[in-house]
Amino acid sequence: MNIVRYSYPYNGSLVPSTSRFYRSPWGAFESEMDRLFASALGELTSTPAGQFPVDLYEDKDNTYVRAELPGVSREDINVEMVDGYLTVSASRKTPAAEGQAEQSSSFSRSVRVPEEVQANLVSAAYENGVLTVTLPKREEAKPKKVTVAVK
Repeated sequence: MNIVRYSYPYNGSLVPSTSRFYRSPWGAFESEMDRLFASALGELTSTPAGQFPVDLYEDKDNTYVRAELPGVSREDINVEMVDGYLTVSASRKTPAAEGQAEQSSSFSRSVRVPEEVQANLVSAAYENGVLTVTLPKREEAKPKKVTVAVK
């Protein structure tokens, strides 16, 4: 039998107080719910700095990598495949405002590519701020339909 020591959560209430020592009955509940959501969904809701979210999906012939890159021009996108990793990098330039210099930010994301992909036939299309990289599967990796006779 394990005994777990529970420490009362920090009280960060949304209820305004008129007294400096006022303690809302909902404060503990609010902070505990915030802690639970942050620990359960923290990795899903935040993206590390310099990265962007990508969607991976496939059909019977291809695997697709889709990335939303709004405000990035086609010339500022670089797609490479090296040692089984697909790397998408982009930079976005913000025009110089009055009295300020031009600002630039760079983004990069690498994803592991399945071995059944034909690296020499990879293609990419960029339309309306969405980059779609098509990774064709090898013939032997595609699903095959086999008819089985029932006796």
